[in-house]
Amino acid sequence: MTDIPGTPGPLSPPARPPAAPRAPLSDRVRLVRNLLPPLIVLVVGAVELLISLLGDSRRELWAHLLFYGLVGPAVTYFSVEWIAEGTRARERAEVELRDLYGQLSASHGRLQGVQELMRDLGGAADLGAVLEVAARGAVRVTGATHATLTVPGGLSGTSRGETLLSSPSAALHPLKVGIPGGGALLLHFETPPSADTTELAQALAAEVATGVEAARQRTLDLMTLYSVDQSIRAERNMRRLLSRVTGTMAGRVGAQARAAYLSDEDGVLRLEYAQDQRGEISGDGDGEHGGMTPPFAARVAQSNGPLIVTGAEACQVFPEARSVLGLPMRDENGLLGVLMLGDPREGAFEAARVSLLALMAGQATLAVRNARAYLYSEELAISDERARIAREIHDGVAQSLAFAALKLDVVARQMQSDPARAEAEVRSATTLLREQIREVRRSIFALRPIDLERYGLLETVRRYVLDFGEQNGIRSSLDVTGEVRLSPGDEAVVFRILQESLNNVAKHARAAEVRVTLDGGPKQVLLRVRDDGLGFDLDAVTGRVSSAGGLGLTQMRERLQARSGQYRIISAPGQGTTIEAQMPQA
Repeated sequence: MTDIPGTPGPLSPPARPPAAPRAPLSDRVRLVRNLLPPLIVLVVGAVELLISLLGDSRRELWAHLLFYGLVGPAVTYFSVEWIAEGTRARERAEVELRDLYGQLSASHGRLQGVQELMRDLGGAADLGAVLEVAARGAVRVTGATHATLTVPGGLSGTSRGETLLSSPSAALHPLKVGIPGGGALLLHFETPPSADTTELAQALAAEVATGVEAARQRTLDLMTLYSVDQSIRAERNMRRLLSRVTGTMAGRVGAQARAAYLSDEDGVLRLEYAQDQRGEISGDGDGEHGGMTPPFAARVAQSNGPLIVTGAEACQVFPEARSVLGLPMRDENGLLGVLMLGDPREGAFEAARVSLLALMAGQATLAVRNARAYLYSEELAISDERARIAREIHDGVAQSLAFAALKLDVVARQMQSDPARAEAEVRSATTLLREQIREVRRSIFALRPIDLERYGLLETVRRYVLDFGEQNGIRSSLDVTGEVRLSPGDEAVVFRILQESLNNVAKHARAAEVRVTLDGGPKQVLLRVRDDGLGFDLDAVTGRVSSAGGLGLTQMRERLQARSGQYRIISAPGQGTTIEAQMPQA
């Protein structure tokens, strides 16, 4: 809320003119009071002296009659009239002063109403609230009986003053003023509106336009923040993540160049992503930038807030930029990186919504941290997977192949002395090799990359279940019911659980049939994998049964619970195994 120019704060009522109990004497009355008595004495004395010189009593009589009968009253009349004229002038001035005070009071009331309207518009939550507040304020300030405010897009607000009419009638006098930027303010009065009222309505329309634009900007800011949050929430690819964040920020302020510098494990800023008018620039040392970190980036990294640079220093960041905005990305652990926006115009970011961009940089900070944690977890998972594969090859395939090699050595020595035994040993080694070939194929199938982003969860599950049955010679079926709505991260967890469950079936269950169901309920998605195999004692194997991903049963449960899911295993020796995993709908 901005105060009216010339007023430091809320308006205070104008001071009333002082009403003195006894008005001071006017200058004319004071002059007559002080000068008239001695003047009368002098004039009377002079006249009497002149009359006494006449020497004729008859002439003296006529002279006295002429002076006291005509001159005296005339002088008195004009003196009093002169005093009365001054009094009348003073009364006219007092009337004009009272009228001026009344006009000032009315103007003050209107200005105070405008100021209250400005304050209410600033506190309105959204565009609809702005229209309702503006309509009520227009009625309160102008004294209209009805007010209707419309803006482009079909939104409107109405208000009614102290009147019994629920809607305007033909007897009322309408006044319609346009709103800068589009829309109109329609007011209705019981009497024809004056020029002052029309001017006031136009001023209100200007303030309403300012409030509407501010509400639109707030809405756009919220939509931008929501869009950024949705676009980067589940993004794990660092390059795509930085491209989306910086692209949204650049589009918000019209910047033509953008870059992201991330801090490595040694605390050194390195170019991770950049794009200008020439296209995308990688941070691998290629191109004109060569991965070099400009001095301005180091300055931003040391600051606690956004910085703006122009001129030659801006050109060091982007060759064609004349103005660059730098935003640090910090969290509780310190600096994660620096975001840069460049523009070829001087002072392009002086009036930009830097606070909004700072919030977006904060979102990017969380996304970068999550992406790094995901990459680190992937590295750990790859390391664990390599260790598991090494153990399986060493404990399973390698030992079996070594045993087969020993059998063949025995065969080579027995071919002449005991051909029948040698033939039996060859058949045994052949059987063993075929089993190991199936085991290797099963491991390759379990490790095969799956493109969830390309096919989606349902199609990926359908293909995997079908391929699993063909690869392992097990009857497999899939039943999907309801609607499945999971986030990308939750889809990956559900599919990983399916992978690990089916791999356990292939390795341990000796099942003839496996049934997979995926049920999308109103709040939960349920994955169920049921086989008719050997089953097992759950208490005896929990925590040490491995799967395709190298996760034990306890780890599978923990992975689901970390995402507010639930995991359950139902099994008993000779009764098959059922695995159930529940995940909340997105």
